Amino acid sequence: MNDLLSYFPAFLLVLVRIASFFVTVPVFSYRNIPTSHKVGLSVILSFILLSTMKVPEIEINDEFILLVLKECIVGLTLGLIAYMVMMGIQIAGGLIDFQMGFAIASVIDPQTGGQSPLLGQYLNILSLLFLLSIDGHHLLIDGIYHSYQVIKIEDLSIALGEESFVQLVTKTFTTMFLIAVQMSLPIVGSIFLVDVALGIIARTVPQLNIFVVGFPVKIIISFVLLIVAMGSMFMVVQRIFEQMLYAMRALMNILGG
Repeated sequence: MNDLLSYFPAFLLVLVRIASFFVTVPVFSYRNIPTSHKVGLSVILSFILLSTMKVPEIEINDEFILLVLKECIVGLTLGLIAYMVMMGIQIAGGLIDFQMGFAIASVIDPQTGGQSPLLGQYLNILSLLFLLSIDGHHLLIDGIYHSYQVIKIEDLSIALGEESFVQLVTKTFTTMFLIAVQMSLPIVGSIFLVDVALGIIARTVPQLNIFVVGFPVKIIISFVLLIVAMGSMFMVVQRIFEQMLYAMRALMNILGG
């Protein structure tokens, strides 16, 4: 009984990091997943991780509160860096929506509860299904397990304000927009050429109401281009997953010193 009580502080620290990780990481942080399921999965994973690692002796004192805050920051930061990379898909959908004329319509994002672009949410759902099909959710869990080998639960200090941390966040932020432009550029560029063609038609045939004809033409051409370019777009999505795992691993190395 005493041995179990000695493991309890370490179990709490492991639970805080995993639960914080599930608050922001893609897939697990969705609001339509019941909170009781998230808590239950966090507790089960904490037991499993605690049984596979060397448990340090930790006492519940004033320093323990700081350790809890540190574990919460580590879990939130790891999940947020992964979510930041995945946001590139929704930004790409937003750019396509703006050119198609769908920017006026939006849907509720189940992860944030806010407004999301129509095509951005569609591409995001397909990307999450692709992530689940290649066992990407297992790689995310493996990533949080690997974090305990780099960032020890008994170490109080983390390199949160270092220059390398700021550079990684900035690089990930710029990569998110670069990915969005790479995914949307073929369709956005093609729709721009359609706009140019419609402008030429409007000048040569003034009798034609280009506003009535233009929107259906742009929507039809956009859907055809989406069907054609969907395969190449998912090649970019595969790179997004690789970049997401790379960003998480680099962040662990920075926070672990």
